[in-house]
Amino acid sequence: MIRSWDRSRALYERACHSLTGGVSSPVRTKAPVPLYFTNGQGARLIDVDGNEYIDYQLAWGPNILGYNHPRMVEAMRIQAERPYSYGAQHELEITVAERVQAYVPCAERVAFTSSGSEAVQLVQRLVRAFTKRPMILKFEGHYHGWMDSVLHSHHPQAEETGPRERPNVVTESVGQVPNSIENVIVAPWNDLDILERLLAEHSDTVAAVIMEPVLCNSGCLMPKPGYLQAAKDLAHRHGALLVFDEVITGFRMALGGAQSHYGVIPDCASFGKAVGGGLPLSVVGGRKEIMEQMFTGGVVFGGSYNGNPISLGGANAALEELSRDNGAAIKRANCTGEKLRSGLLQLAQQHKVPLQVTGYGAAMCVHFTSKTDLVDYRDTLADDSERLQRFLYLAMEEGVILVPDGRIYLSTVHDDRDIEETLAAFARVFAKL
Repeated sequence: MIRSWDRSRALYERACHSLTGGVSSPVRTKAPVPLYFTNGQGARLIDVDGNEYIDYQLAWGPNILGYNHPRMVEAMRIQAERPYSYGAQHELEITVAERVQAYVPCAERVAFTSSGSEAVQLVQRLVRAFTKRPMILKFEGHYHGWMDSVLHSHHPQAEETGPRERPNVVTESVGQVPNSIENVIVAPWNDLDILERLLAEHSDTVAAVIMEPVLCNSGCLMPKPGYLQAAKDLAHRHGALLVFDEVITGFRMALGGAQSHYGVIPDCASFGKAVGGGLPLSVVGGRKEIMEQMFTGGVVFGGSYNGNPISLGGANAALEELSRDNGAAIKRANCTGEKLRSGLLQLAQQHKVPLQVTGYGAAMCVHFTSKTDLVDYRDTLADDSERLQRFLYLAMEEGVILVPDGRIYLSTVHDDRDIEETLAAFARVFAKL
């Protein structure tokens, strides 16, 4: 099928005269042109040129219930007929906090803000205040937001990484203050020996070890068996806390996130994306004595939009839907994703294309690589990025949209028909590859 993107192209050219770079986030620029959408339903999107797509971006993850889910639409309608924001208390704050408490093991207390980046900033402040230590140990490839204090060694080039036993702390943005590296230690993920040595070297200064419990932002790599619990034990042995960045895994890998799935409870965790069902919301949950420092320990935190009724109305509806029948919808999304993974690998084998599909059912990533065991960020540096971009472009031509780095997000409404059509499209893509 030959698709026209003339209208999207015209809108993008127009946007370049007003929006910086023509888009609201630089990562949204991709071939053949940034697409402009008019509507969506379920797992499908319609662009301004009338093209329909099976969507696996889900707005980069948040739309766990797909598009225009009736429960979300009704919840937003109800809230839209009331004040959009109070700057004061309302009952939905308690209701949603209680829902998070019920599902997330570490959430003895909860705080709301608007983005994952903000949530991580709050976590860092809390753990530093609690331990009275300055340093944060993070891992190569793990992403914790775009702010100066955390944007380190997310996607460094191979020549920047330094020795594996002692990775360089690499800033990732022009304009990022150089001294932001002074309170950061970087380690390779999934390697307990190096983690133990680095913690021992900095035993009196590390406030927390922070990680994505599944490395979703750099290829959807899974933790080795026992790694998460061992990392927690090491952190605690050296007087540090364990923080899970569950902005992606929360309410997607399982109802209680990766900590529930693996049975490893961190001291604090940040959540975003799925928790709001597509609306701007992030959550910090953690041990009572850590969280209450905002009121008893002098930790400053605020925000005009914290706990706003529109986002919390959406979150309440989303969490109610996700928790129904003991999380049946999330289990279904993960099961559907595994069907897609299996079909992708079969197609790649048939066409003799070296491919790995890592992650779990509701959050996966395709890697064009001959490597068979991907365990940390440096393993992904061998991926064939040119072939990936060609694959993504051909998939778009066939009416399938993935995240530009090769990630695939499954919603609770992707069904067998979507998977069948997607695999048929991918069969045509692999034939062209």
